Amino acid sequence: MEISQLQDNVSQTRRDILRMVHKVNSGHPGGSLGCTEFMVALYNEVMELKEGFDMNGLNEDVFFLSNGHISPVFYSVLARKGYFPVEELNTFRLLNSRLQGHPTTHEGLEGIRIASGSLGQGMSVAIGTALTKKLNKDTNLVYSLHGDGELQEGQNWEAIMFASAKKIDNYIATIDFNGQQIDGSTDTVLNMGSLKAKFEAFDWDVIEIKEGNNLEAVIAGLKEAKGRTGKGKPVCVLLHTIMGHGVDFMMYTHAWHGKAPNNDQLANALGQNPETLGDY
Repeated sequence: MEISQLQDNVSQTRRDILRMVHKVNSGHPGGSLGCTEFMVALYNEVMELKEGFDMNGLNEDVFFLSNGHISPVFYSVLARKGYFPVEELNTFRLLNSRLQGHPTTHEGLEGIRIASGSLGQGMSVAIGTALTKKLNKDTNLVYSLHGDGELQEGQNWEAIMFASAKKIDNYIATIDFNGQQIDGSTDTVLNMGSLKAKFEAFDWDVIEIKEGNNLEAVIAGLKEAKGRTGKGKPVCVLLHTIMGHGVDFMMYTHAWHGKAPNNDQLANALGQNPETLGDY
C-alpha cells in the first residue's frame, strides 16, 4: 500500500476512535490514538495475512492485543481491513454488541483470538502461540502489543524470561512506550528504569523506534524487527509514542487515558483529522 493510502487510513482510524468513544461517553482514546500508526502499519504493510479469518491462524502471522483497553484502534483497523462491516463500529460498547470495551471472543468477532483487558497476560498467550507454530512447522510470526505501564504486572517478566530461555525467535513483542498510565506518568506510579536494559538483561533482541507516530519510521522499524527473527532470540520493539497523538489537546498527558470528548471537543478533534475513507 502506498504511504499516502496508509496516511489516509491513519486519519480515518483516528476519526473512528474519537467518534466511537464520544458516542457512548466511554472508552480509552489516549492510547488508541497513540498506537494508530503502529496498528495501521502492522495490518496493512507488515503482517502476512490470509483472506478471511479463522481462530487457528495457521500459515499466517498472528497478532495479540494485550492492553485490551485500546480496543477502539483495534476495532477500527480490523473493520477497515475488512474483517467485519465498518458500520458495526457504530455499536461500540453497546449492550449485546460484539465490540465491547475490552475485546472478547464469545461473540465470534472476526480478528479477535483472545479476550484481553486483564493486563499482563497477552505475552504468555503470544508465546504459547509462537511455540505452537514451531511445533506445527509454521514459519509465520507472532506479534503482540503491550502498554509500558502494563509491564508493572509481574507475569510479564516470567514470560519474558521463558521466551529467551526457550529461544522463542518467531515472536515480536512491541511495547507502547508513551510514559503514561491511568494514574499519571509511569515514572511517578512505578518507575521501571531502563526497559531496554531490562529486556537485554533477559537476553532479548531490542529495537527502538524513536518516532512511533511517524508512519514511515514505524514501518521501517517493524521490518527491521522482522528481519531479526529466526536468530535464537525473541524480539522486543520499544515504540516511543505520544498518548493522544493527532489531537493537540489530548497529547502529552494521562488525562485522556480513559475519558471521552464532549461535543465541542469532538468537533475540534475531528477537525484535526480529515475524513478520508468515509465515516461509518
